[in-house]
Parts: sequence; C-alpha cells; structure tokens
Amino acid sequence: MVGQPGWVGVEPSVADRGPTALRIAVGGQLRKLREACGITPQVAGEHIRGSYAKISRLELGRTGFKERDIVDLLTLYGVTDPEKRATFLDLARKANEPGWWHRYNDLLPQWFETYIGLEGAARTIRTFEGQLVPGLLQTEDYATALVAVGHENAQAAQGSQRSHIDVDSARRVELRTKRQRILDSESGPMLWAVLDEAVLHRPVGGTRVQREQIEHLVEMSTRPSVTIQVLSYRSGAHAAAGSSFTMLRFAERELPDIVYLEQLTTALYLDRREDLHFYREVMDRLAVQAETPEESRALMSAEAARL
Repeated sequence: MVGQPGWVGVEPSVADRGPTALRIAVGGQLRKLREACGITPQVAGEHIRGSYAKISRLELGRTGFKERDIVDLLTLYGVTDPEKRATFLDLARKANEPGWWHRYNDLLPQWFETYIGLEGAARTIRTFEGQLVPGLLQTEDYATALVAVGHENAQAAQGSQRSHIDVDSARRVELRTKRQRILDSESGPMLWAVLDEAVLHRPVGGTRVQREQIEHLVEMSTRPSVTIQVLSYRSGAHAAAGSSFTMLRFAERELPDIVYLEQLTTALYLDRREDLHFYREVMDRLAVQAETPEESRALMSAEAARL
C-alpha cells in the first residue's frame, strides 16, 4: 500500500496481534492521510456526519469502523485508486471482527475484554505486582489455584451446579493461558515486570505449585522480550505500597500510554497526562529500587531451591 502521496501502510504483522491492534493501526493511517491533506478533524467529522470527537475515536482506534464512513473519508483524502480503497476497506472489516477472546465473553466483564484487546495491541507492558504473579507469567497450575479461590463463594451458593462452575473455571484458566501467547509472537510486546518479594512467598496452590511457578519466572526472565525484577524486602518502603498497576504503551506515538488499575468488580483506565507522568515516575523508581534482572533471577532461583 504505497505509491500515493500521503499513503501509508499497515505492517503485515499488526493483524497477527488481533483486531484491537489492527484497529489502532487503521485509525493511525486515517489520521496520517487527513494530516497529509491538511484537513482538520472538525472538517473530517462534519464530512461523515459526525464531530471532532467521532474522528478522534476513529483515529485512536477506540471504536469500530462503519464502511460508509471509511468510503467517505478516503474520498475526502483523495484516495481514489480502486485497489487501495478495497485494501483499506478490507483492513477495516478485519479490524471490526471479534477478538479471539470473544468466545469467552460470557465469562468476561466488558472492562476486562477491553484490557485483553489493549494488552495484545501494546508494544510495551510494564507492570508492578505486589501480591500475585501477573497473568501473563502464571503457570497453568498457579492460575487454576487462583481461579478456584475466586469461585469458592460461587460453588457454595450453587452446590447443585458445581459441574457448571468447574467448566467455567477450566475455561477461565484456558483464557489466561491463551493470553500468554502474545509473548511467543515475534510481533508481541516487551514485558517488564517488577514483583514485590511477597509474591514469591505467598503460597498459592501449595508448595509444588509455588516452586514450579517461581521456576517458570526464572525461565521466562531469560527471554529477550521479558524483564523481571524483584523488589526485595531489604528495599524497604516504596512508592507503590499497597497497589498494583500496569502501563501499556503502543506503537502509535499519538496514542497515549494507558494505566490499568484492576479492582474487585471493575477497572480504571487512566490516560490523562498528569496520571501517566505520575505512574511512569513511580514505575521508574521501582525499577531502580528493585534488584537488577540478574540479581532477581538469582533470588528467585534460591527461593525455588528452598521450597
């Protein structure tokens, strides 16, 4: 998709990262086409019977694409070549397709569906976890133990439907395992995790499960795309005490970082500049305060050997 002034392409690997990544890429392409023509967002919005806010959502990949809107925008931006228009429309259709996680939507609240899509679209994931191993780094047995704890109340309330609950639990573990595939993809994100040392000592699933989980962390920490640091007890107090959070960064420079804060029944998505600046500073301080990746690997290995 080259050869026309202002025309930019979408990397083939973007589609492999799911519809959210593709939607962000297509939205970014629309923005570049508009800017190349010197057209303001207001004018573009009015052209598709909308507003500045609608164009902003489209260009940031925050909403799906209507074919009529894409056709009208391509005409406005001077993209008249039939082949290029057809290619762009095909990309927009693929960006509108449900993500792989759609088959689990009966288990997922909408706020977490949003996160899974953004997680797969991110170029960099930085996370601090003060209690548990992050989902992308959990073993199947560790995840199973956590899901079981989360469903104890449901099992007590629906004793006669326990088999149904067990099926749901298995699917939740399956979902978590499938999320981890982004770390195996060549176009997947870089993961940088800082773990409080308490994570290594919290007995989830019993001694064997905990030991195998820590051994898995050691193995994952050797990957070029994964950095794991342990914030040891000897570090003392730290800026994120009592909190866990994740920062997502995307390839599009104009798309702001997102801070994800998960709560028991909902989640917060922060993208205000002042919030991003605060959490970025906290994350940087944690990374400096924590053990180096090499020291962290040695600490984790020692803890696994002790169990």
